[in-house]
Amino acid sequence: MASHALLNAFKANKPAFGVWLTSPGFIHARTVAQASPKLSWVCVDCEHGLTSLTSGLAESIAAIHGARPVGAPSALVRIPATGTSASTSWQIKHALDAGARGVLVPMVSTAEKAAEIVADSRFAPAGRRGFGSPFTHAGWDMSAAEYLAAANDAVVVMVQIETKEGLANVKEIAEVDGIDVLFIGPYDLSISLGYPAPSPDPHPEVEKIIQNIRQAVQKAGKKCAIYCITGAQAARRADEGFDMINVTSDVGAMSAGIFEHLGAATRGAKL
Repeated sequence: MASHALLNAFKANKPAFGVWLTSPGFIHARTVAQASPKLSWVCVDCEHGLTSLTSGLAESIAAIHGARPVGAPSALVRIPATGTSASTSWQIKHALDAGARGVLVPMVSTAEKAAEIVADSRFAPAGRRGFGSPFTHAGWDMSAAEYLAAANDAVVVMVQIETKEGLANVKEIAEVDGIDVLFIGPYDLSISLGYPAPSPDPHPEVEKIIQNIRQAVQKAGKKCAIYCITGAQAARRADEGFDMINVTSDVGAMSAGIFEHLGAATRGAKL
């Protein structure tokens, strides 16, 4: 049976910490993936990031999976499509054929849309995903037949809860067979509910809602994930019981690192 770092963390019931990747390029992706052996996953953001589904995605995924000889983080892809009527089928196909270990679909608001996403992510008889890429199985280091047999269990299917409608339907979405993870997007969720965006933490009323979502998702037997921007914030979410937690982004970490090091270098200096 195929496995990978994110699945291993889930099976061990350990928090799976990851990083958001917003910039394209093989070297950039590999550098991020090599940054820490504690990384369980790296999410290539094709919704708001600069990597295109049809150009460069496969190289970023290959860079992540080749970052370490053993224990490389799982490359995940957030696809661009949003909303209940957006066509996610071809986007999921591109991401999975590129070798992604999982897909994240933003702004999922209904159980019907969640079921459609599952169907697009699974081979028959569990779904309707097409088979035929000559490259995908090599990225998993297995034969085409082995990949076809293993992919339905190994590919992680994730949906984002970040709309008012999605919040209202979270219990039904969590109960959809084949959905593995419900991922809370605290920024769009806050805005959609009429609250300010987190700065850096959510409004207290949104925080109550976030905890209610986590409880509903885990009660349904699914994993609950959340986006954070700092290690300290991520540690608090782990203590609260979240299963999958973003710690930072490539751009955020780079900016924070430059600021910190320049601050140390110029402290007390006469400039």
